[in-house]
Amino acid sequence: MRFWTITKWEFKNTLKSRKFLMIFFLQISVLVLMIMFFNLFMANIESEKGVTLSPSLTGFATIDVSDNSGVFAKQLNHEVLDVRLLSYNESMSNLINGKVTAALIVPESPTGIDKYQAININLFLDYADPKRSVVSEEVNSTVKAISSAISNQWIDSVVPKNTVESTVKEEKTGESLPLKLIKRMMVVILLFLPLFLFGNMVIDSIVGEKERKTGEILVAMPLSHAEIIIGKNFAVVLTIALQVALWMIILLGAGFDIKNPISVYVIIVLTAIPIIGVTSIVASYSKNYKEAGIGLSFIYIIIVGFLIVPALAFLSKNTAGSNISPMTLVMRIFSGENIPITDYMVSIVSIVVISLISYWISIKLFKRDDITFGPRPGIIKFTLKLIGIKI
Repeated sequence: MRFWTITKWEFKNTLKSRKFLMIFFLQISVLVLMIMFFNLFMANIESEKGVTLSPSLTGFATIDVSDNSGVFAKQLNHEVLDVRLLSYNESMSNLINGKVTAALIVPESPTGIDKYQAININLFLDYADPKRSVVSEEVNSTVKAISSAISNQWIDSVVPKNTVESTVKEEKTGESLPLKLIKRMMVVILLFLPLFLFGNMVIDSIVGEKERKTGEILVAMPLSHAEIIIGKNFAVVLTIALQVALWMIILLGAGFDIKNPISVYVIIVLTAIPIIGVTSIVASYSKNYKEAGIGLSFIYIIIVGFLIVPALAFLSKNTAGSNISPMTLVMRIFSGENIPITDYMVSIVSIVVISLISYWISIKLFKRDDITFGPRPGIIKFTLKLIGIKI
């Protein structure tokens, strides 16, 4: 635990730094502006006079409908569902082959509608497709709307019209799945954003030692190279943990629905550990701030892709591989979804493996005097030596 000496020293100096405090409050200001913009954007989308959803959300889920009467097929929400009127055999075949999300089967002669009798409508869902919920929601809404219309018609036929004046009032409750998806991605991106705002602290902590020529003093301390790297990086993780906690408080105060906030917080902070580890690799190998900044830009593009792409893949198709990203896990947690322990383990294992590899490499780099003090070997030559290939 001797690394804690470095951690306390770095963390206290960070909190006392006017530069850090200024950046910290600027980041909070940016978050508030982003929340205001997002709330305005969502208000415009949800209003009748506002902007429409992007074309990519039109026909979000596909459903085959076997309905000779055409009553149910016409009433379904065609803005969200891609409704295809097919026969029973074609609808079921497409569902079995995974070509559609659902199949809605209406009796060939639904005479019960005219006689105000109950009829059986069968909805078959592909439970391997996460978009099944939007189909179920829309079909249930359509059935309720048709049932309500038939009930009102029956009441009008029984009760004299001069004594009863019936009115139909449309009320919208909840929100459509496309809007939920937009909110999910927006919230999860905001939650993970602090993880990428403190890379400069790692760069300044490690590269700064080289440029200020204080690396020799640091190495001469009664601490191992591993304890120095871990201590410095853990101070950055503590700073990120503080920032994430503050951002979550602001988001919750702004009305964002984040279920299981403690679990969400723990996963995000754990994700910061491998990201800081990868950042320390760049910092340990770089000679100066400029070189470190360029390398960090490329590395962060890869990291962001690793986090976001599986999360987007999960929204379109629920696959086991999408859980490798902690962002997918966090999105599922704050949505209140029941998550199997195996899906938790996929994300946790990816965090642990990347953390061990990144810290091992950064410690190896920091131990080498030729990399820390120069002359530095080329990256290809060093990589080959690292994996045991002699040139």
